[in-house]
Amino acid sequence: MLDEMRTFVLFAEEGSIQKAARRVLLTQPAVTRQIQRLEQALGLELLDRRQKPPGLTPAGTEVLSRSRQILAEYAELKQLSKRAEPQGVLRLGLTNGLAGDSIADVVSTALKQFPRVSLRLKTAWSDELVDQHRRGLLDAAIILAENAARHDAEVIGKEALAVVASAEILKGKRHSANRLRDLPWVLNPEPCDARRLLAAEMARSGGHLTIGAEVQDAGLQIALVRQGLGVGLMPRRLLSHLRPAGVTTVEAEHLNLSLDIVMLRSPHLWGLVSVVDAIAAGVGALMRG
Repeated sequence: MLDEMRTFVLFAEEGSIQKAARRVLLTQPAVTRQIQRLEQALGLELLDRRQKPPGLTPAGTEVLSRSRQILAEYAELKQLSKRAEPQGVLRLGLTNGLAGDSIADVVSTALKQFPRVSLRLKTAWSDELVDQHRRGLLDAAIILAENAARHDAEVIGKEALAVVASAEILKGKRHSANRLRDLPWVLNPEPCDARRLLAAEMARSGGHLTIGAEVQDAGLQIALVRQGLGVGLMPRRLLSHLRPAGVTTVEAEHLNLSLDIVMLRSPHLWGLVSVVDAIAAGVGALMRG
């Protein structure tokens, strides 16, 4: 009904269907139908069609005044979420692949700006978070995706992954492509986002993924890689910070190991929009380094 009111107000301002159609980017028949729907909904004739061009009836003049009031009040209502201090509970999902100290710093820094907001943080793999967000159990979720377009959501950063291995396991492997083709991997259990990407890239390049160990803990993964149990994956942004001893980076140009960082938002965030905006901006800044 709001669209019909807006079109009616524009018609009254412009004085013609043709000019109103140009302003609302609709066809003239579509504008006519919207005005007719408003008349049907109200049970009133708003236009005196005996005139050329049609003018407003007395009822149309009254509806015009009321429509302007309603649209103005609606516009004020939409501003409430921007003016009011955010408060309440934010149910945020965070994919396991990003759960760590650096992201914790970003989230805590953002929330300090909004002391009346309480956080409920859910960590899981991206598929589970997508499902919970779709079911309305999460207000927002930060996930990793190989193809962000299928989620129809905003990309807030990129997570580039590096292949790491011990010097011992690389002996006799001269070329990077051959180095990885037959080596075992130390990876997270399925449905890990990075593991799924790696499997797809290995298959695309004619190789296959051999699992040496499934380990959820990142520290234990690096320890097992250091012991030569297999090669592993870790975010490139953490390499210079962690400097894991006993492991080296393996160049793998034939593998595209980069994931989009995607923010999913509920359409019903209301006053929490600015909180989610701050978290998204912080994560984006972190990823840009």
